[in-house]
Amino acid sequence: MKKQRKHYTPEEKVAILRRHLLEQAPISELCDKQGLQPTVFYRWQKEFFENGAAAFEQKARPNHSGEQERIAYLEKKIQTKDEVLAELMAEHVAPKNTLGEL
Repeated sequence: MKKQRKHYTPEEKVAILRRHLLEQAPISELCDKQGLQPTVFYRWQKEFFENGAAAFEQKARPNHSGEQERIAYLEKKIQTKDEVLAELMAEHVAPKNTLGEL
């Protein structure tokens, strides 16, 4: 019968790595206790250190680009309304000017 493979969550992986790095638990002890192959532990450790910089990167607000697009759309809409209003006012004022001259 084939043994089922356990899938570890990212939090579980970090907890195991933390026990080795901070508490200095031996890798062999951790692997035996967790049922891990040492190569899996070393792969996790490599990934952890390679991706560690991502934890310190500034995260953009998720709706930031959506907000910017909406702001640009609304500004364009206001500009169009202003242009239409200016045309209507010019059409409204033009007949009054010609009537005033008569």
